[in-house]
Amino acid sequence: MNRAAPPPPSAARPPRFWDTTSFRAAAVATLALAVSAILVVAFVTRSTNDAMSRATIEALDREGAALNRIYAQGKLDQLTRAIQERIAAGDMHLYRLTDATQRVVAGNLHESPALPAESSGGGTFRYNPQTEGAAAPSRLAAARVFSLANGLTLIVGRDIEQQRSYLAATNRTLGIGIALLALVGLAAGVLLSRHILKRVDAMTAASRSIMAGNLTQRLPRTGTDDELDRLATSLNTMLDRIELLMAGMKEVSDNIAHDLKTPLNRLRNRAEAALADQRGSPAWRAGLEHAIEDADELMKTFNALLLIARLEAGAIDDTMGPVEVAAMVEDLAELYEPAAEEAGLGLTWHNAARAPVHVRANRQLLGQAIANLIENAIKYAAPANGMPLMGTPSAVAVSLALADDHVEITVADRGPGIAEEDRERAIRRFVRLEASRTKPGTGLGLSLVAAVARLHDGMLRLEDNKPGLRAVLSLPMMAAAAGGDAADSEPQQKKDERAWQKARAN
Repeated sequence: MNRAAPPPPSAARPPRFWDTTSFRAAAVATLALAVSAILVVAFVTRSTNDAMSRATIEALDREGAALNRIYAQGKLDQLTRAIQERIAAGDMHLYRLTDATQRVVAGNLHESPALPAESSGGGTFRYNPQTEGAAAPSRLAAARVFSLANGLTLIVGRDIEQQRSYLAATNRTLGIGIALLALVGLAAGVLLSRHILKRVDAMTAASRSIMAGNLTQRLPRTGTDDELDRLATSLNTMLDRIELLMAGMKEVSDNIAHDLKTPLNRLRNRAEAALADQRGSPAWRAGLEHAIEDADELMKTFNALLLIARLEAGAIDDTMGPVEVAAMVEDLAELYEPAAEEAGLGLTWHNAARAPVHVRANRQLLGQAIANLIENAIKYAAPANGMPLMGTPSAVAVSLALADDHVEITVADRGPGIAEEDRERAIRRFVRLEASRTKPGTGLGLSLVAAVARLHDGMLRLEDNKPGLRAVLSLPMMAAAAGGDAADSEPQQKKDERAWQKARAN
């Protein structure tokens, strides 16, 4: 049953600024700041009120003690006169002196204050000042009650309406300030969210253009190097890499079509020619042998592709072990020396390391990579007729040297070399430079070496040999290995070497 194709993604509704994370963050920050300000204002108001109340009570206690001393020294007349003088001075103090029968002897507080029942020796109350004309509104006062000798009771109070008004005005001002702070915070959140939303919309539009197939589009940057700029830079770098990989995939596909079409056509033509040959079985046998040879070449190509894919996936870590690389390179140089002489070349080997050099590697893969470099050098440095031109040095130089904590395996030739602008392309799969199209090969040799180098945390460098090409395989060295470790790895090395020789034979 055929499934219906999913509908194309439609453009999402653009978010409103109050739905954005930036606005919500600004709103939460403003709310937290406002709550903090309210708590601070409440604490300051409470502390101020308590301080003013303590100051008032202390002043009332001092006043009551002073009047008590006057009464003790000069009796009732002097106390009465002192109270009248204080009332005349108009210092907002309230007095009420009563005898044992609750008769008012002196003072300007004509009614007994309604003090709270739970207050001990004083408290706050409301009173109506005595004014001419209309009755004045009630005011708030604080009072202390003192018991004097002979049954006298003295109430000393003070008008605190002004203090209460001051605190109320202060609280009102601070409240307005907090409200303005909240409004400014929300306004800043709106502006910030609009600014960020504008940038996000631009990035969203660019990403939709990329999803639509425009791989050259990149996310916009403002140059402020903020988090959005850093995100855009990372994504743009990723897009550059994706574009490069897709271009490489297209190039690989084109090269596969170009390089495999010829051997497939040759295989088909030979099979067709064998069938059409009138000689019968002998011709068919020869045709099948040629077809098998062509099929083997194709199998090698696909095996190399699979091996490169396996290397890039890093799926052989369990086969890694110590490898004495100098001895391996020397063995390979001796192995390929007859092939170089047959091609009209001389092959030299030089070891600049005075002690054994160990790397952690897969022996089979490392040997195949070095062999590929030597084969490439022989193939492209060999003269066309097998004889070097007079006066032209024609040699392949294999050497090993140490550079800091790396070992560098160099294979240099005196061939045509590779132009500097083509060296990066030369290590891609199926890339064969035009000058090398006449040479047999698949364009996978250097690509395989580069994959092996990456697998071993190393790198492959292509340099100018003036003339010719220098291929440098750089690998990190192991710490100095104990003899026991090297001995323990020897059986595995021999097993890997046999597997490598078998792979080379196939």
